[in-house]
Amino acid sequence: MHAIWHALSVTGSMAWEITWALILGFTLSAVVQAVVRKATVVSLLGDDRPRTLATATGLGIASSSCSYAAVALARSLFRKGADFTAAMTFEIASTNLVVELGVILALLMGWQFAAAEFAGGAVMITALAVLFRLFLRGQLLRSAREQAERGVAGSMEGHATMDMSVQRQGPFTRRLISRDGFTSVSHVFVMEWAAILRDLAAGLLIAGAIAAWVPDTFWRAFFFDGHPLASKLWGPLIGPLVAIASFVCSVGNVPLAVVLWKGGISFGGVVAFLFADLLILPILNIYRKYYGVRMALFVLGTFYTAMVLAGYVVEFVFGSLGLVPDRAQATVPDSGVSWNYTTWLNIAFLLMAAILVARFVRTGGRDMLGMMGGSPGSDHDPGKPNRSRH
Repeated sequence: MHAIWHALSVTGSMAWEITWALILGFTLSAVVQAVVRKATVVSLLGDDRPRTLATATGLGIASSSCSYAAVALARSLFRKGADFTAAMTFEIASTNLVVELGVILALLMGWQFAAAEFAGGAVMITALAVLFRLFLRGQLLRSAREQAERGVAGSMEGHATMDMSVQRQGPFTRRLISRDGFTSVSHVFVMEWAAILRDLAAGLLIAGAIAAWVPDTFWRAFFFDGHPLASKLWGPLIGPLVAIASFVCSVGNVPLAVVLWKGGISFGGVVAFLFADLLILPILNIYRKYYGVRMALFVLGTFYTAMVLAGYVVEFVFGSLGLVPDRAQATVPDSGVSWNYTTWLNIAFLLMAAILVARFVRTGGRDMLGMMGGSPGSDHDPGKPNRSRH
């Protein structure tokens, strides 16, 4: 019982530490998604030129989504005419380069990890674009498109096809501060939480259990801690494999990254581990359903190669600049709740979240929760039936 209580204490402390940051991140994302229509996204991702990939990255950052929904949305964009490379870039950015992830990394691990995540993301996207240019053959792409057009269900299909943006015309500010804007922000905010909650809870529980039950000596041996060069070379290679086996994605893998860093994985290994949320086993199976076995294996190989390269670049660039934090200062939160700035921020942001949830419920949002699974062949616009209630 003591061991179980210790694990739950770590889980609860981590959850309390990041609550306000998650609410802030999802609120900012909801504001952007409320005024950016998905049809606009498709029209901007028609090729794989550098400018288009930069646009895909920016739109992905703004769209902030759980890994399953991001994968489903990327397939939806591909079916509607988006370039495959641009769709994959959007997918990466919407899970690994979002505001809430950066804030949580800064809170739990230090600003250096947040900076490394965004720098590594740019490297990974660039490497992936080059790999696709070199190795993605037309026949494989045509086969993948044919499979995508079959509309085989994966996960979070309904959530991915929902367009909860404001439908009225007008300037950004006017649409945002309108009653429709308030409703759209509340819908996006709650639906993003509903999509991420399972993985976030799983990540916190797994991280708490590992932190409480697995001795640091095991991780130090596994990650070659004490052998600087071997550790730096091994970390980016093994980090994604640990992520694949963990089944945890989206921001849910950050708590586990804290435990691994404290245990001895290299700086670049942490970054590669975080990127691999798009390669966990359930998502690999979804790639198989969406694009076929050959494309799923191609995605696995190219994504893994790109994230390993990103890990190495981050490791040696940040290391040469002296930006790798001291591991000895790493701590896993386990002190529970105390009256400090985190508590006051949590109270303030929880009140804001309550207001958004209340608006969500009052404007018919509960019906949307039942459509999250949805159908890949449908284009949900759950806001339209409720416009009169906004």
